[in-house]
Amino acid sequence: MYAVIASGGKQYKVSPGEVVELEKLEGEPGKELVFDQVLFLGGDKVVVGTPLVAGAKVIAEVVKTAKGDKVMVQKYKRRKNYYRLRGHRQLLTAVKIKEIQVS
Repeated sequence: MYAVIASGGKQYKVSPGEVVELEKLEGEPGKELVFDQVLFLGGDKVVVGTPLVAGAKVIAEVVKTAKGDKVMVQKYKRRKNYYRLRGHRQLLTAVKIKEIQVS
C-alpha cells in the first residue's frame, strides 16, 4: 500500500518503511508526526480524495534534520558588467513512514 501526502506545498508518494526527505518540519529525532492531508491511496484498492481522503492519515517518525545539497543561482548580462552568484541550501527533515491508517 502507498499514499500521496501533501507537506510544505509539495506532494510525496510514501509507503510504510520508507525514509523520505521533506522540507523542514518542527520536531526532534524520535518524535512522531501525523500527516492528515492524504490525497490518494493506492494498492489493492485505489481511493482518490476530493481533495483529501476522509479518515486517512500517515504516521511517521523524525529521523534527522539536515541541510540539502547546495544550489547555485547565477545571473549574468553581457556587456553590462553585471554578474551575481548566490548559493542556497534548503533545510530538510528525514522522516521514516511507520504506517498508513484508513478508517
